[in-house]
Amino acid sequence: MRHLIQTTDLDTDEINEILKKANAYLKEEATHTLKGKMAVTIFFENSTRTLSSFEIALKKLGASVVRLDVSKSSTAKGESISDTAANLNAMKPNAIIIRHKNAGAGEHLAKYVSCPIINGGDGAHAHPTQALLDLLTLKNHFKNNLKGKKIAIIGDIKNSRVANSNIELLKRYGMEIILVAPPHFLPQTRLKTTSNLRSIINEVNAIMSLRTQTERHDTQTYGSLKDYAYDFCITKELIKDKDIIILHPGPVHRNVDIEDEILKDPRCKVLEQVTNGVAVRMAVMEHFLL
Repeated sequence: MRHLIQTTDLDTDEINEILKKANAYLKEEATHTLKGKMAVTIFFENSTRTLSSFEIALKKLGASVVRLDVSKSSTAKGESISDTAANLNAMKPNAIIIRHKNAGAGEHLAKYVSCPIINGGDGAHAHPTQALLDLLTLKNHFKNNLKGKKIAIIGDIKNSRVANSNIELLKRYGMEIILVAPPHFLPQTRLKTTSNLRSIINEVNAIMSLRTQTERHDTQTYGSLKDYAYDFCITKELIKDKDIIILHPGPVHRNVDIEDEILKDPRCKVLEQVTNGVAVRMAVMEHFLL
């Protein structure tokens, strides 16, 4: 039984096939290839884009979706997530899509089920479908030519599952990655790093801004959001008229991660990423359920 816990669970040929199928779904109506299939979504952390995206993707393909309301489930009574998974598995779903605050939760649950586990984000570990949709957005913009292109990943990298998954995937496709963050937001890495965004802005082709993930901080690690924004917010003054694109996994902290004016700029691909996310998740669910 195969699961999608992290990007390394897919080889490059499989990824290319998934992205090819996703691009087809961006251009044509879906057929009900998953009619008769049923998936369960279990999100132990809040989500707008990922949860809705998976559910819309499944329904477009004709599958039925059961959303487990965690606040009303037996986990709220003290049941372990292992027992929850085992009980759900006994109901014979075709897939379980999970998000959890703890890294490794999906891998742990995979031991208790006989259907694919699809990771919708676990702690600061991995978010594979986000990385796939980011890759699709970049490939489509650069007409499949990513080798040698430079991308700056900016923000709370140390606590970001999005950054982890993107670093693995974008390196595989030949992109050069620069990590830009305050020193305490930088992981140990062999990649190029800097705390001076302005020093590298003229050499990058793309920017991936990340949210400051205050919920993963034990204590506040910067003076204020205003101080952080002064150094790391993507502004019109920063990018001027450069040939550059801006990505963000959402939710965006307006005028902290990206200023309002840039969110309206055609170089900003945030909403395109959301559209691509549905198509990518359609292709992912077909890949694992057919």
